[in-house]
Amino acid sequence: MEGHEESQIFIFLSRLLGKVTCDAQGRKLGKVTDLLVHLAEPYPVVTDVLVKTGKGEAALISWQNIREGDGKFLVSAFTIRPDRELVFPEGSLLLKDTLLDKQVVDTNGAKIRRVNDLQFLKVHEAFYLVHVDVGFRGLMRRIGFERFMDFLLQGLFDYVLPDQLIPWKFVQPLVSPDLLQLNIAQNRLSQLHPADLADIIEDLDIHQRAAVFQSLDAETAAETLEETDPKIQVSLIEGLNPADASEIIEEMSLSEAADLLGDLPDEMAEGILKEMEQDIADDVKELLTHPEETAGGLMTTSFLQMPPTATVGEAMEFIHKNAEDVDFIYYLYIVDGEEHLLGMVGLRELFVASAEETLNNLMDTRIVSVTLDEDKEAIAQSFAKYGLMALPVLDDGAKINGVIIFKNLLEVVAPQLGK
Repeated sequence: MEGHEESQIFIFLSRLLGKVTCDAQGRKLGKVTDLLVHLAEPYPVVTDVLVKTGKGEAALISWQNIREGDGKFLVSAFTIRPDRELVFPEGSLLLKDTLLDKQVVDTNGAKIRRVNDLQFLKVHEAFYLVHVDVGFRGLMRRIGFERFMDFLLQGLFDYVLPDQLIPWKFVQPLVSPDLLQLNIAQNRLSQLHPADLADIIEDLDIHQRAAVFQSLDAETAAETLEETDPKIQVSLIEGLNPADASEIIEEMSLSEAADLLGDLPDEMAEGILKEMEQDIADDVKELLTHPEETAGGLMTTSFLQMPPTATVGEAMEFIHKNAEDVDFIYYLYIVDGEEHLLGMVGLRELFVASAEETLNNLMDTRIVSVTLDEDKEAIAQSFAKYGLMALPVLDDGAKINGVIIFKNLLEVVAPQLGK
């Protein structure tokens, strides 16, 4: 665009839509109806302007062939063709069609927002999408009331209505499944805390919810599922084939995985279990044999245990090697050769002890435990009384079968706190 002395200038999409476009001789071609951008990082760059002639025809005009004069766009080269024949390059999107009045995720504020306008930065001849306007001012600008609103608010209240602009790097569009499959999209969603991402997914409609969830990598999807309402968990997994579902569920804690599979139809749960790694599937099946609100149903079988003869150095190496694959690492449970629980050692004690010290000299033998069939009220009382982060679950022979993590109890006793 020529005609501006500034090397940099901000422009809103609402100022460009409807702009009259003429050929080099000044004859009217039509009006601007959209802008095409290429999804580059850090900012999408405008490549073409879509102009409709009003006769069912359109021209996709390169940004490089446009200059501005007398408030109009003047075009040096163009081709008019029927709307249906327009072809857009891969990795491109029409901004008005894709974003305006649509929902996006503000990954910085972890909120769903509605797009009222878009702001561009013109740097010399390049034109970049830099902000998404989600504020009331953007809506007033769109409908032509911005100046009136400014006059009214300043005259009556001495108040200036602020812009609410989200930098593009924090914006995740939701309208198109193709956008959600791009690496840029996955990276932005994965930056959210799983609890925030779960809240966002729960606020979406069923189609957007599935599209967002299916765009996530298995680890992020698993972490998000653990924070999501059980009914929505089921609907999300039901939208996947058994192989994809198993990949995600394998990344969940064993207790969460068992709870989810227990809520699925039997045939679907069986299909997913067949696709899971055998050892994980066996552990989950064991948990599924216990009623959900008893100790056996609340526990996880993924925890740390070692013999009393092991040294602190060996224990620290063991924890370092296995911590990523277990659900709970803050207590190390000491067991004999038949898995009878002898005591436990906290990470704090391990950190301050010498590497040569044996665990039997460090372990606390004052064992607080629950039985497999203990109900949630008794379990909650034990947590409250002893202030522990986890409780071991013993069978009738005093063998440790699993561990109840406090968070798992909260999900049953107070779901609003546990999720």
